[in-house]
Amino acid sequence: MENTRELFQIMTRRFGLLNKNCCTAGGIEISLIQSHILYEVDKMPRPSMQEAAEVLGTDITTFSRQVQSLVKLNLLKKTPHPDDRRVHILSLTTEGKYVATTIDHQMNTYLNEVFSHMNEFEKETVIRSIKLLNEAMAKSSVCCTTPLG
Repeated sequence: MENTRELFQIMTRRFGLLNKNCCTAGGIEISLIQSHILYEVDKMPRPSMQEAAEVLGTDITTFSRQVQSLVKLNLLKKTPHPDDRRVHILSLTTEGKYVATTIDHQMNTYLNEVFSHMNEFEKETVIRSIKLLNEAMAKSSVCCTTPLG
């Protein structure tokens, strides 16, 4: 039987998920978590800090620190909610939108290149398998944590 953990270890390394910085866009080095924040804020309609942190499965303290670094880089804007000033709404700045779009383009180019080494059936099988895996992981009671951690 194949060592499943080994397969995930190799995939994680090949995806660059262990790298300190995942990408460079507009001359700015972006960490993996920052890249995820930009991606989610871009997708969501005016998310609050709490909503975005929950989608990413990140504790609010770590998330807040990362948001501050993105605000300092002028990629993210944090605006108090008009009805409740304790709640902050996140949005991308023009530069943030550019960086998010650039990273998205880089990732899609990379994935297209990876998939170019497969035929259509293999590509569809991999994508279908990843969807199945994501659905199963969402149902798992140990999601987003280290098992037995």
